[in-house]
Amino acid sequence: MLIEPTSLPDVLILTPRRFGDARGWFSETWNAERMAAAGLDLQWVQDNHSLSAEKGTVRGLHYQSPPRAQDKLVRCSRGAILDVAVDIRSGSPDYAKWVGVELSAENGRQLFVPKGFLHGFVTLTEGAEVQYKCTDTYSPENDGAVCWNDPAIGVDWGTGAPVLSEKDSRAPLLAEIGQPFRWEGGK
Repeated sequence: MLIEPTSLPDVLILTPRRFGDARGWFSETWNAERMAAAGLDLQWVQDNHSLSAEKGTVRGLHYQSPPRAQDKLVRCSRGAILDVAVDIRSGSPDYAKWVGVELSAENGRQLFVPKGFLHGFVTLTEGAEVQYKCTDTYSPENDGAVCWNDPAIGVDWGTGAPVLSEKDSRAPLLAEIGQPFRWEGGK
């Protein structure tokens, strides 16, 4: 598996190898032993799968606060998305900075989004399916969101009028959520 850094050092692109023949291809999307050797020693406890019918659907920007914070490993298994991570760890030199990576069924890339980051995506195709692993289960008491178009973050979603959920359409600004995460010097 190829592991590449992004402009936000803790957010990583993982691209599994594909082995193909006349039938199609096979890919190992996660191997705990190999990933632990690469520094990603994580225990996944929940898998999620979403379908967004319309192109231009924005899901996010979401987080789950401590003590139920989640690392996520995101992939697009049908269609294509722009997957976005935003550093919201107070004290981080990258606070409020974002990175966007195109994930598609075709390119097979995955994005590792660690605790302390907002996560969201916009669909680049109709019928986009997204699957992601989490290191903690969903906790309504710790569920949070930040406004998708918060000017303090400035994500370029490539759409001016996205399809949004009710929750995402009324999410607060980053300045209004407090500071649920602290940067620990790159740890």
